[in-house]
Amino acid sequence: MLLRLALAIKDKKLESKIIDKLDEISDVQIKKFGRNNGVWQSLVRSCADIFLISESMIPKPVESGLSVLNNLPEKPVTIVLHANDSSEDHAQLLAAGADAVLYSGISITSLIEAMETIVESRRQFNIMDRYDRKGRLKPKISDFVSDSQQMQIFMEEVHQVVNSNATLLILGETGVGKEHLAKAIHAEGPRSNGPFIAVNTAALPEQLLETELFGHEQGAFTGAIRARRGAFELAHNGTIFLDEIGDMPLHLQTKLLRVLQDYEIVPIGGEEPIWVDVRVIAATNKDLEHEIELGRFRRDLFYRISVVSLTIPSLCRRREDIPALIRNFISYFRKKIGREVIGISEEAIKLMSRYDWPGNVRELMNVIERAMLLCRTETIKPEDLPESIFNPTGVKLNSISIENQIFNTASWDNKTLPEVTSEVINHVERLYIEIALKKMNGRVGNAAKMAGIHPRGLYNKMKQLDIKKEDFKV
Repeated sequence: MLLRLALAIKDKKLESKIIDKLDEISDVQIKKFGRNNGVWQSLVRSCADIFLISESMIPKPVESGLSVLNNLPEKPVTIVLHANDSSEDHAQLLAAGADAVLYSGISITSLIEAMETIVESRRQFNIMDRYDRKGRLKPKISDFVSDSQQMQIFMEEVHQVVNSNATLLILGETGVGKEHLAKAIHAEGPRSNGPFIAVNTAALPEQLLETELFGHEQGAFTGAIRARRGAFELAHNGTIFLDEIGDMPLHLQTKLLRVLQDYEIVPIGGEEPIWVDVRVIAATNKDLEHEIELGRFRRDLFYRISVVSLTIPSLCRRREDIPALIRNFISYFRKKIGREVIGISEEAIKLMSRYDWPGNVRELMNVIERAMLLCRTETIKPEDLPESIFNPTGVKLNSISIENQIFNTASWDNKTLPEVTSEVINHVERLYIEIALKKMNGRVGNAAKMAGIHPRGLYNKMKQLDIKKEDFKV
């Protein structure tokens, strides 16, 4: 991200010399705070990474003033310029909380060399601070390796764009792993040493979203007591991920388009534009071309963000990957939740492979985690799975596909009303009996009880419709 350097220097000539030289250091935004009475409050609220302050401008007692800076959420570096070249005075300032003390009388070359060292040190601190302290696995492109031909074709497209800086649009149903793919592309691309900043554009109201994206200056609106960096500034030299971009308000779409054209942002309440170098990856589960027709998404923004579009296949279109994903998640959750579950039965895998997974990979992960928490043995069995896995047909009773099965009018040609009535009734009875047998794991007695008929009557219906109980046992 861009480094913010705040200057509060008593000597105006020295301040001008420092600004002239520091302007040559890339990716550093310099802001001077003058010498007026309210300078200290403005400094504290500036969200700077580095403070360069004349000792005489620090409120007394000095220990309290430096303590205020050291306790700021940005964990800034504080450099104090002292008018006396006294090792004793410098030691006292260091003991009071200053990170570095420089004699204001040294040559401007030596002072700038010291500042360059401090700036580079701060950059390294920001890089280290981005490591995941929770020990989560770093996303990798290989996480998406698949036996599915459709997924393999998709991954060939991904490999072609990983090493570019092109703007990407990732499409796909909820839960397919759009953010995980964006993180993996960032981690293995040319910006992997920079930050990855994710913003869910559907999760915040419009006013807060604008601040989240572009930041604000102190006093920009009621309650803005401190300046705040936006996501674009935080993502400098890295990647910004704009999730659910199809839900972004039109007003902000206009402002985002300007940013993507010039890569300059103006924080709310700010006057000077800030140049940022970021790769933009956007994602949505919406049909943006349809949203354009409805007037809810800008056509020019769509063209800007869809330089390359990648559509992740849903899980039900690559069922051959389900067994491998199940085993990977068992291995992952074994470490995360500390349960000694070592495997899953073939019966459970078959059940899960038949399920349609409307929530995609995210739903599969949740099911595995739940099953491992509830499992009483070392192996996940069908009884450890949610009821929806047993009865996928029940979820679809009102769907168009089932309606088409029952009311297939194309087959009614040259048939009498009694014949059509019998055909429809047979379809309904078959669906109901299959649902009951699936729910009861092929136990005819329990299925008959659920249906409210005698077991012998159910057996007769099954024989008539060629339904075998063995097909529903797990």
